[in-house]
Amino acid sequence: MNLIEGIMNDHDKIKAYKKAKKRIVEERSFYSHVAIYIVMNIVIFIFKIKIGDYVNDEGYDNYLPWNLITTPLLWGLGLLGHGLWTFREKNGLGKLFNKSIFSKKWENQKIKEFMDEQDNI
Repeated sequence: MNLIEGIMNDHDKIKAYKKAKKRIVEERSFYSHVAIYIVMNIVIFIFKIKIGDYVNDEGYDNYLPWNLITTPLLWGLGLLGHGLWTFREKNGLGKLFNKSIFSKKWENQKIKEFMDEQDNI
């Protein structure tokens, strides 16, 4: 093995390590988000039920069911988006993003396109 192959091999290992490290950070962030979602929704549910024992107001009684549903539902939608983004390679969204304007491939194609236009002027 010559020097260039050794350097390229080390570069590939470093790149793979950085990608794996980034992936671990994303997954840890998602699992932390899930844990916080569960704990906080339990706390919110208990708090709203307990405070309801001390409030004798018809408006609060009408407000309570909607608030108990919308908080976990909307937060859950955000959590779903976070999960889809975190596991985009496993669920096929990675291929979709690679073809979209959010990908490096699209960016590189546009750069090449603009550079070609400059050459033709």
